[in-house]
Amino acid sequence: MISADRPLVSIVTPSYNMAKYLTETIQSVLSQDYPNIEYIVVDGGSTDGSLDILAQYQGRLRYFSEPDRGPSDAAAKGFRQARGEIFVWLNADDSFLPGAVRTAVDYLQAHPETDVVYGEGWWINESGEIISRYPTLAFDAKILERDCFICQPAAFIRAPAYRRCGLDPDVNRSFDYDLWIRMAKAGFRFDSIPDYLANSRMHQGAKTIYERDSVFQASMDLLKRHYGYIPLPWIFGYTAYRLDHRDQFFQPLRYNTWKYLASLPVGLWYNRRKPFRFMTEWLVKGGRELVRRR
Repeated sequence: MISADRPLVSIVTPSYNMAKYLTETIQSVLSQDYPNIEYIVVDGGSTDGSLDILAQYQGRLRYFSEPDRGPSDAAAKGFRQARGEIFVWLNADDSFLPGAVRTAVDYLQAHPETDVVYGEGWWINESGEIISRYPTLAFDAKILERDCFICQPAAFIRAPAYRRCGLDPDVNRSFDYDLWIRMAKAGFRFDSIPDYLANSRMHQGAKTIYERDSVFQASMDLLKRHYGYIPLPWIFGYTAYRLDHRDQFFQPLRYNTWKYLASLPVGLWYNRRKPFRFMTEWLVKGGRELVRRR
C-alpha cells in the first residue's frame, strides 16, 4: 500500500558473492512495516547463486548485475537510480531490525532540520547471533576526527543532502567513514536516536577482517587527508597489528610496552608534519592508557 503522506525511502544493497547472507538481508527489508520503500540491489557480477536468489524476488525489488569498482561504486550506482526522499544503504551481509525504516522516517519527519539520523546497532556473527552492541556515540564532530562511531546500516540520509555530498566511488575501504567526515565538514546535521535499527555482521569474509592491513591504511589515509593528523589509537592499533597480526575484533587488541614503544616512530612518520602534537598525545594519553591496561 502506498501512503501519500509518507516519504519514499530508497534502500540500496551493494552485493558481490554474498548468497550466504543475501536472503536474510532482503527479507529484513521486505518485512519492514513501512509502506513506501524502493529497494534496489546492485550486484557486481556474482557467480555464487546470488542472481538466482534475486530472481525469486522479481517484482518486489529492482536489481541489476554488472562489474563495478567495489561496494562504494555499487552503492553510488544504486543511489543514482533512486527516486526516494530518504536514502540508506544496507550491505548484503547486514540486516534491518523490525520497524527500523518507520522509526527513522518518523524522526526525520518530526525534525526537518536533520540531514542524517542514525540509531543503535548490534554486531552479529556469521550465524546471526549477537556479539555485542555496536559502539555508537551521540554525534560529535571532534570525536569523528578519531573514531567512526556511526553504525552505517542504521544511518538514514535525506536525499538532497546525499546529492550534495555523496559516496566517493573511488573509496572502497572505510567509505562510510569518508562520507560521514565530508558531510560533517560541510555542516550537515547528524542526530542519533536510542532505537536499535540494524545488525552489522562481523565474519571472516568481511573486508574489515580479512583485509585488515588495507583497512587500517585506508582509514589512516583518509584521516590524514581530511584532518592532516592520525590519532594515537589508529597508530597504536596499526602498529600492534603489524607486530602480532591479531584482527582486533575476534582476537582483541593486546597492549604491552613493546608495542607502545614501537608506535612512537610509526606515529612520528605518519604525522611528520605534526610531530609535537603526536609526541604529546603519545606521552600523555598513551602512557596513561598503558598504565591503566596493565
